[in-house]
Amino acid sequence: MLKSVSSHKPAMRKSLGIALLILASVFFFSACGNDEPAKTQVDPEAYKDPLVKVNKELVKKENAEIDSYIARYQWNMQKSGTGLRYLIYEKGSGTKADTGMRVEIRFKVNLINGQVVYDSKTDGMKTFVLGKAEVESGLEEGIMLMKAGDKAKLIIPSHLAYGLLGDENKIPKRATLVYDVELVSVYR
Repeated sequence: MLKSVSSHKPAMRKSLGIALLILASVFFFSACGNDEPAKTQVDPEAYKDPLVKVNKELVKKENAEIDSYIARYQWNMQKSGTGLRYLIYEKGSGTKADTGMRVEIRFKVNLINGQVVYDSKTDGMKTFVLGKAEVESGLEEGIMLMKAGDKAKLIIPSHLAYGLLGDENKIPKRATLVYDVELVSVYR
């Protein structure tokens, strides 16, 4: 079954925690074995600009890959403010999904290279409550654009999926996810 992982917030916290641990280790090991007082202090702000620059380049590269993928399949997708791409290709007539509602979905999740990582045919349908951070934030955002019976394609950038670490199972680090999803039911 698709591993239920909170939205990107826990992954971001974990990534931030790892980055802080690495930074603390650098400070610790640079101070070890040195009986002399430190002559220079490392300013964490000195790392900020290079890290921001690298992150912007990674986002730019991922966006170019997504745009190329969309062009290859000739999908007429919309882009949300967060970077989620979506296309509702079959309209349903059921209840609109909203925060606090329980939803059930059929899904197929591919990496952007086409590799299928999860599929409700083999993993079972997924049920979760919107707004409870039980799934990727990009999936929640996409589902909240739908109503019961809708079928949609969602392209979820890594920052809205499993981030820097992946899901520690089938989804690798910094992976863009392509969902084909059907919103089967919406209820309170």
